[in-house]
Amino acid sequence: MGRRTFTKEFKREAAGLVVDQGYSIAEACRATGVGSTAMSRWVKQLQGEYGGVTPKAQALTPEQQRIQELEEQVRKLEREKSILKKATALLMSDDLKSSR
Repeated sequence: MGRRTFTKEFKREAAGLVVDQGYSIAEACRATGVGSTAMSRWVKQLQGEYGGVTPKAQALTPEQQRIQELEEQVRKLEREKSILKKATALLMSDDLKSSR
């Protein structure tokens, strides 16, 4: 049997049963049909996100999802800037050689 996959919305709602509504992990597992290992991981992640920690995995809360999107944009812009710096240096060195 293959591994089940869950949407970030489902994970957020399932973990929210514990974090927001006071269910025990066992009760939330029974209510959602999810194993305790996965539920514990989601609960820990959601608690961390509520505390302002941006997870390495796909974020569950809209705020942390936005932070991840913005961090990816920053990484992309940094890569583009690096490429432009190298291209500028190359063009300038070519100009110096041809002006001699």
